[in-house]
This record gives sequence, C-alpha cells and structure tokens, in this order.
Amino acid sequence: MVENQWRIEFPRLVAAAHAILRDPSVAEQVAQDAFVAAMEQWPSEGVPDRPGAWLMTVTRRMAVSQIRRSVDLDSKYERIAEEAATREDIAMEDLADGHIDDDILRLIFVCCHPSLGRDARVALTLRLLGGLTTPEIARAQLVPSATAGQRIARAKRTIRDAGLAFENPAGTEQIDRLPAVLEVIYLIFNEGYAGTSGDGWTRPDLAGEAMRLGRMLVHLLPTAAEAHGLLALMELNASRFRARNGADGPVLLQDQDRMLWDRLLIRRGLDALATATRFGGGPYTHQAAIAACHARALTFEATDWPRIAQLYDSYLRRHPSPVAELSRGIAHWKAYGTAAAREIIVPLLADVRLANYPYLPVALADIETADGNTEAAAAFLRRAIAMTRSGADKTIVTRKLQALEPTAPAQDGPSSSTQENDRHR
Repeated sequence: MVENQWRIEFPRLVAAAHAILRDPSVAEQVAQDAFVAAMEQWPSEGVPDRPGAWLMTVTRRMAVSQIRRSVDLDSKYERIAEEAATREDIAMEDLADGHIDDDILRLIFVCCHPSLGRDARVALTLRLLGGLTTPEIARAQLVPSATAGQRIARAKRTIRDAGLAFENPAGTEQIDRLPAVLEVIYLIFNEGYAGTSGDGWTRPDLAGEAMRLGRMLVHLLPTAAEAHGLLALMELNASRFRARNGADGPVLLQDQDRMLWDRLLIRRGLDALATATRFGGGPYTHQAAIAACHARALTFEATDWPRIAQLYDSYLRRHPSPVAELSRGIAHWKAYGTAAAREIIVPLLADVRLANYPYLPVALADIETADGNTEAAAAFLRRAIAMTRSGADKTIVTRKLQALEPTAPAQDGPSSSTQENDRHR
C-alpha cells in the first residue's frame, strides 16, 4: 500500500514541501519522512480513508516545523508557511490568466530555471517529480550513474544557494522555459510508458501525471504549438496502454488487439495534433504525426510505413539523435526492406551513446532473423539480454531468443528504454 502511494503521491508531496521550504533537498527529505511516518503508523493504526490527504497533511506539517526550526519565529516567515500549508489545489481553468497555481507544474518551471544547465534541470526534475532513481535517470540520459548523481546534487545546490523562489514566471519567462518544461514532462511520460527497470513494463500513474501536466500547459499557453504537440504525442501513445499487457506479459505493437486501443484518447490526440500543426508545430508535433500513422492504422499490416519513414527522414534532418536514428532505421526496414535498414542501423554500433542501449542489438537481431541469419540474430539477442534490467524487456527479448534457440535459458543483466524506439513495439 505504501509503495503504491509513493508512486502516486511523492511528486505532489515534494512540490508542496518545496512551496514552503524553497530548498529541493530538504523538500525531498520531508516527503520521504512523511512516508516513513506512514510505514510506522499505518500497520498498527490502519490505512486512513484518504491516504493521499493524510500524507499531504503530514508533509506540510513537517515542512512548517522545519521552517520554525530553521528560522526565528518571525511573523512574516510563519505566515508564509501557514498559508502554503493550508492552500488547496486550484482548478485547471484558473491557469488561463497565466498564473501557475499547480504545485507540481510550478516546481517544474523552477527546476527549468535558466541558471541550471539543460542536463541538470532534466535530472533534477526526473528525481523530484518523476520519482526516478539515479540509475534510472542515468539510463534515460545515456550517462553513468555517477554523472547523473552529480547533476542532481549540483542542481539542488544551485536552487538553494541562489535563493530561487517558488516563483510564478511571467509570460515571457514561461515561453523561454517551455522547451525545457516540455522535455522533462515527456521524459516522465516515457518512464511511465516503458519503465527502465523493475518487472512492470508500464507505470500508468507516471504517464497519467505527465498527461495531466500537458493538459494544464495547453490551458496555460493555448497558442504554444509544442504544448499541443507534446499532448498529442502522449495521448496517441497512451491510447495503447490496455493492449500492451497480456496474460503472458508484454504485447508488442504488431500483436496488439487494436480493439483495446482507447479511441477517445486517439481522437483527443488527433485534435491536439491538428491544433499544433495549425500553430506551426515543432519536434513534438513531428513525433505526434508519426504516432498518428500508427493510431490511424486499423491493423499492423495497414500501417503506412513509407509515410513514417518519410516523417523520420524529415525529423532527423532537424533533430538528430542516435535513438531517433534507430527508429528511422526500423521504419525504413518496414517500408523498403532489410538492406535499407542495415545502411542506417549498422553504423550505430560505433556510437558510444548506445553502448548499453538494448534496443539496438534487438533491432539488429530482428533484421538478421528476417534475412534468415539465426546464429547472428541469437548473438545480438544474448547481448541485449545482458544489457537489460527491465523485467518486461527481458521477457520480450528472451522470448525472441527462445524462438531461435528453444532451450536458451533466461539471463540476468542492465536496461535502457525510451519512447522513441518503443513506438514500434
């Protein structure tokens, strides 16, 4: 019970504590202390009727107590703390005046302050609001765990030492920080869509929170094309949630029952895509257009792969990345055959950023299988299994290996998983 509440409530508790304390490290510790209190009290006293409200009350009380311990009982500070501790969440429609009253969204804007570097602000937001561990953040950013940990620590110190307020950035500041805000919301969604570790393939709680924040952004900035583009991308991909898990584990895209896809989310996603396109669009709009090709196809065989390949070609010209290049290679395989895919994917083996990225050897294994090279395919699959830490990913890759080598045992080992490649799964 406490573990489930951790996943759901931790970002809200950190944001509420930071509204009072203005120190991300202390806010994170206070939120953790609230869960410690729950673990101590709930087994003997019973789980409260509203566990989230109980945790929020305890967190705010602890934060107020921390304020009182760390400063003199100056009436100004005490009044600020008390007001923050009793503030209720404001309805979404109140965002229309440009005022950010949602604690989580506002903390994202704080974490995306221009005084923080891009990598640091992404890592910090994923830690505080995504609830990701340092190794998970390292895999999301394709860096060693030590590097991710250093980024998080430096970002916390910068916010604390610079005295960055729990601010409401003005309109121009909101626009300036929007690309970074969109990036961290998308990364949170990615972790919910395809977790980088653990037994579960999806975390609907994280994905749902990312979509909630995306909807608030389009209310806050209704003419920002990329806010609509990101929302479209998330909703179109989230429409597959019910079909991605079966009785025997994860279900790949080509095997999914499309009758289970959420048609309401697809309609909303397509509407958001139309709005984003009307306002000019950008990289998220471009990716949403790719997701729309999948959403519109009634069967896997009916997928317009030439159009997807064309969209990836256009996307990579503007926004090069090794993961997107891998997805481009898969699209070219489906559209034009394995030879076209090899020209794109094989060179990626030399890219050090993908050295521990299991989807690269999996893609190469699939291509080798399609060409009848089962021995080479099996070698690539064994390499992928050695990389993955996600139980669901391990299941998928082991199934592929066992289809080639029926007696092949499951292996243990570390994973990285991103939404970009998972569109074709």
